[in-house]
Amino acid sequence: MAAIVTKPAPNFEADAVINGEFKKIKLTDYKGKYVVLFFYPLDFTFVCPTELIAFSDQLAEFTKRGAEVVAVSVDSKYSHLAWTQTPRKAGGLGNIGYPIVADLNKSIARDYGVLHDDAVALRGLFLIDKAGVLRHMLVNDLPIGRSIDEAIRVLDALQHFEQHGEVCPANWKPGEASMKPDPVGSKTYFEKKG
Repeated sequence: MAAIVTKPAPNFEADAVINGEFKKIKLTDYKGKYVVLFFYPLDFTFVCPTELIAFSDQLAEFTKRGAEVVAVSVDSKYSHLAWTQTPRKAGGLGNIGYPIVADLNKSIARDYGVLHDDAVALRGLFLIDKAGVLRHMLVNDLPIGRSIDEAIRVLDALQHFEQHGEVCPANWKPGEASMKPDPVGSKTYFEKKG
């Protein structure tokens, strides 16, 4: 099953490193919560630790929005564990507060359409809603790191839409005007911007 926005996110079951321990997790374990699922190429590389650390540093922002963060790469759980046990000053991760999934057979990356040259995962980011439906996806090439602030903004926009039934225009942030998704209701927004 391919990852398609508006459709159920492809389920998976895999080993993960969570707080220094090996655990088996399934995407369905997170039903009823938002999931920010992100893929990265490889452990012990260059851009990757900056992203994993940035997600970890912003974890409280995701948590207060009812979202769980889950990372995935094609490395083994042993590599993930060693990387979390390596100090940040030495290119490691140190303590990371979310699961890092081992996709050694590359099936999860393949299902989400981010497997590159049958070798590593591209930098895919997927926002899954509480019902398990894929609502947003963004895929960067290997050398381009992601914006964690943008991931939070997209989560805020989805939650705003769910709570208020109003859609969010370009560059929308919480507290800014949104619009009713119809020709008459949207005029109010455009008149204010006019």
